[in-house]
Amino acid sequence: MRPNNNIEKKEFEEKVLIIKRVSKKTSGGNYVTFSALVAIGDKKGRVGIGLGRALEVPPAIQKAISYAKKHLVTVPIRNKTIPHEVRLKYKASRILLKPAPEGTGLKVGSVTRVLLDLAGIENASGKIIRSRNQVVNTYAVMKALKMFKKYD
Repeated sequence: MRPNNNIEKKEFEEKVLIIKRVSKKTSGGNYVTFSALVAIGDKKGRVGIGLGRALEVPPAIQKAISYAKKHLVTVPIRNKTIPHEVRLKYKASRILLKPAPEGTGLKVGSVTRVLLDLAGIENASGKIIRSRNQVVNTYAVMKALKMFKKYD
């Protein structure tokens, strides 16, 4: 027997952020679906998020991954940190992201840490104020990542 050499290299690293069970009342009973929020990144400055819904969890995750691959954002990285400070209001959340010196690590919380890690940023500090909704916070962080200017 030959060894199985079909080990494929993944282009993107994937992280499932949230899986929600959604139940809707209908005349025939309950209609149950699942929604999955997934983040993907290559740790070289490209990151994306996707929200997928399906009747079961694995198809919802696959839909979210395919959506995230189509909507990637390129983040400029400067000395393993973000290029400049960003303040942003998106729906209910307010975001503050600041560059940090070498060796600080990611001093951010919740979904921000996952997104910055998947983008390849090693040092940053930040805060999310007001909103505890992780889906809204994820979209707010993605909007903040789009706002970074490229410096040479």
